[in-house]
Amino acid sequence: MAAATITERQWRAARDALAGATDRFIRLVEAVDRPETMVTAHWSVADTLVHVVSVAWLYAVKLDPAHQPLPIPGLGTRLATVTVDTIADLNDVVLAHLTEREPGPLLARLRADVDTILAATTDSRPGEQLDWFGGARAPLAGLFAHLVNELLVHGWDIAPAARSPWEIPAREAVLFFELFLVGLIRAGYGRLLDSDEPPRERPITVEFRSAYCADVTLTLHRGRVRVAAPGARPDVRVRFDPAALNLMMFGRVGRARTVLRGRVVAWGRRPWLLPPFLRVLRTPS
Repeated sequence: MAAATITERQWRAARDALAGATDRFIRLVEAVDRPETMVTAHWSVADTLVHVVSVAWLYAVKLDPAHQPLPIPGLGTRLATVTVDTIADLNDVVLAHLTEREPGPLLARLRADVDTILAATTDSRPGEQLDWFGGARAPLAGLFAHLVNELLVHGWDIAPAARSPWEIPAREAVLFFELFLVGLIRAGYGRLLDSDEPPRERPITVEFRSAYCADVTLTLHRGRVRVAAPGARPDVRVRFDPAALNLMMFGRVGRARTVLRGRVVAWGRRPWLLPPFLRVLRTPS
């Protein structure tokens, strides 16, 4: 499937969002008194920071071949075979090998790696396709969007420990859907979304609308999600606030709460088909 053109405006937005979200995330973590404070069921502030650092480090290596690789044996093989449902196991391996837990050195590495990512891509094409996890491919701008989302979602995790407010700007949050998720679907997501969900013979077509990006219609057919053909009639229409959708998809807020607050609204001919669609098009939570 041909990749959609990524505009100069979108590319500039992704670069600005990465620089801005990194600055805010670093200030947030610096405000934490006790980095050992648990902020999710399994991770402390320090663990969460290591995870974010590992993603930025990985992208710095991908975009600058001279960059120091992560000290994790067999990482390339693990990345090639991971799925949405096994990425938690990979995260455990990464956290076991990256043993630093002092915020100072970790934040310095995060800053340096983001600077490397920005500098290495000054003259790059934002639609350039790069290998990602699980045999997937994603546009360069999509990798920026993914890292921005890591900063935004995990900043949301850390904010209570910092006793600081944490904003997830809609124009930054929408990049995950617009540039990363749709970009991944267009480029081919490999085995990333493999699951035990029985393939459906009848297609499910869902139109996504937001005030912050162009409408996108996706179709699930025989276990694969694709961008729908022009003029496809949706079974479900979804209007979403980008920050709410991301927090919901990553399990930070419940679906019922999000829907009741009107942040994600579904309607159409067959709205009951949205749950099976989202059991395939899913993210780690």
